[in-house]
Amino acid sequence: MRLLLCLCLGMMLGACTNGPRTLPARPPATRVEPVTETLHGVDVTDNYRWLEGDDSDPNPLNYGRMTPEVAKWTDEQNAYTRKILDALPGRQALEDRLRPLMQVSAITAPAMRGHRYFYSRRKGAENQPTIYWRDGRAGADRVLINPASLDPTGLTAIEWISPSHDGKLVAYGTYRAGDENTTLHVMDVDSAKVLPLEIPNKTQAPDWLPDSSGFVYQNLKNPKDPYSGQVLFHRMGAAPSADVVLFRQFTKEENPKLATTWGPFGSLSHDGKWLLLGYYVDTKSNDLWLVDFDAFRKTGKVDKRVVSAGVAGQVLGTVIDDVLVLQTTQRSPKGRIVIASTAQPDAAHWKELVPERPDAVIQAVGFAKGVIAVTYLRNASNTIEVFDMAGHSRGTVNQPGIGSASISAEEDRTEAFLTFASYNYPTTIFRVDLGGPAAPAELWEKPDVPVDPSIVDVEQVWYPSKDGTQISMFLVHKKGFTKSGDAPVLLTGYGGFNISYTPGFAATLFPWFEAGGVYAVPNLRGGGEYGDAWHEAGMLDKKQNVFDDMIAAAEHLISEKYTDKNHLAIQGGSNGGLLMGAMITQRPDLFRAVVCQVPLLDMIHYQDFQIAKLWIPEYGTSENAEQFKWLYAYSPYHHVKPGAEYPAILFMTADTDTRVDPMHAKKMAALMQAEAKNGSSKTRPILLRIESKAGHGAGKPVTKQIEEFTDVYSFLFWQLGVRP
Repeated sequence: MRLLLCLCLGMMLGACTNGPRTLPARPPATRVEPVTETLHGVDVTDNYRWLEGDDSDPNPLNYGRMTPEVAKWTDEQNAYTRKILDALPGRQALEDRLRPLMQVSAITAPAMRGHRYFYSRRKGAENQPTIYWRDGRAGADRVLINPASLDPTGLTAIEWISPSHDGKLVAYGTYRAGDENTTLHVMDVDSAKVLPLEIPNKTQAPDWLPDSSGFVYQNLKNPKDPYSGQVLFHRMGAAPSADVVLFRQFTKEENPKLATTWGPFGSLSHDGKWLLLGYYVDTKSNDLWLVDFDAFRKTGKVDKRVVSAGVAGQVLGTVIDDVLVLQTTQRSPKGRIVIASTAQPDAAHWKELVPERPDAVIQAVGFAKGVIAVTYLRNASNTIEVFDMAGHSRGTVNQPGIGSASISAEEDRTEAFLTFASYNYPTTIFRVDLGGPAAPAELWEKPDVPVDPSIVDVEQVWYPSKDGTQISMFLVHKKGFTKSGDAPVLLTGYGGFNISYTPGFAATLFPWFEAGGVYAVPNLRGGGEYGDAWHEAGMLDKKQNVFDDMIAAAEHLISEKYTDKNHLAIQGGSNGGLLMGAMITQRPDLFRAVVCQVPLLDMIHYQDFQIAKLWIPEYGTSENAEQFKWLYAYSPYHHVKPGAEYPAILFMTADTDTRVDPMHAKKMAALMQAEAKNGSSKTRPILLRIESKAGHGAGKPVTKQIEEFTDVYSFLFWQLGVRP
């Protein structure tokens, strides 16, 4: 998610302050057809319900829901947007500048299996990353799977890979046009031949048995039902139809609470002897069970032992040498590590191994031979500390500085790979030895970037929100920056689902810095930067805190003379798109321009589309009288004021988005074009860009990314009046 929101503003070519050369007279007219419903005693009218499309099919994943009228309207909106954006002076020069910055090579940390190393790498103009492998750490790079050979259009992406323990087989998942409906395939590594096995329906990465005789995986029983999740066991050589269901989503009749939860999920221990099964009952808690997988393979019976059920907080982990090792936030909102025996895995028998720390959040836990690598989050930046199996610290892993860090480790070795990035440090991979974490890291791969990262300074500031809560914020700008009160600033945020915004590198930001621009990233409540309590303070009935934090960030940037309201833009997507909608309707006076991407905006009906019922634990639902009150109080679509002047807005969505339905952006754009004072403005327009053959953002080919970012940056450059 951070990558989508951080690749921002390479906008310094060609002055665009005069706007497009030729402007359409006004946006296309949208038919008004009021639909009024009474919800908990409140009459709610929607003039554009028809833009949701054909609702005769009860399937929420009916992606082809557009009626001919909606399709025609979509084409007209795209044509209007294209006429404005394509006519912006300097647009071609901007695209030419962006292309090499967006074609920077990228590589992932390798997955280690036996003496083989598997990783993905995208080079230059390639649309999708290619999967490579090495035989031995110093071996030559070998192509294993090239998506371009699967689909020359660049629309097919590889979502994940999962090599077998000996590295001789690799399972991998593909999907097309951003639909994320992933199909599992298996390849023989030595021969590079794809085996005659396909498992469709949003299949996730499997866990192999040590002897490669089978694997555990999860997918949807029905690809058209996002709530039909299941965990299965596949025996190699058998037909997928014979796969054994180990765990499945409950129906509403069986358990109303668990019918719309995240999951289910399953994970095998490295030795294949134990299986953990679970559900996320909300976005901060899950239930977990332990299964003796050896016994299951003998008897065919799934005998679940309760690890945790019905208790607030997350609990995840694995079994190492018959010891259950768990990372949990139960009674420890910033996280701790506990152990238990497999015979008595429930919380009453947990023993604390690594206690909670008051100043740091446990973000992730990795397991290597004889040690545990704990990734901590302190003030929205990472450090990694290594502990032995008795809980004693063995030191921290060396990293280049303050930034985002993650570790890739395996239980059969101490060799591991550190991935590190910051706003002024390109994403780099180091080989480390977790048996001696204080030893110097060995550079494994560092991309060549066509910018000089050393020109950038990063500072972290704190500011008070409306209720006095102190919020941290990263400010990134060119060295030597001085406050002038009118610098162009791009402010982005998310604030939800326990997702943390930590420093990352984007080459496309550097032209913005060179032009005197500032990039601002506040750590809003609702995120995970400061533990469960921070997340809880920005969800459900406390969602307004997130909006207040964002407003306070903008006010701080203005009061501290970084910028003014005519040079301040905001950008956000998905849950961050909801944030943008709230900023548009609650404080339109603070911002000159808004980029609102794949957003949630109609919070009264959001749960009726796609997979959105899974988000009820985060937002609530209008089906509940009390929750309706707080949703209706901020739902952006229901707070557009006729005749009010709003910032220039670029709404962006995709008709094949399988997460957030495009109806949100479509209805909001139609409403604002019709009722806002600047709905037909030539200088402060309200635009809608609807992408085809693309989803929520994952797997988007580089060619489409360049087109999209050129539109975004042209729009913002024009609106903020940024000059080289």
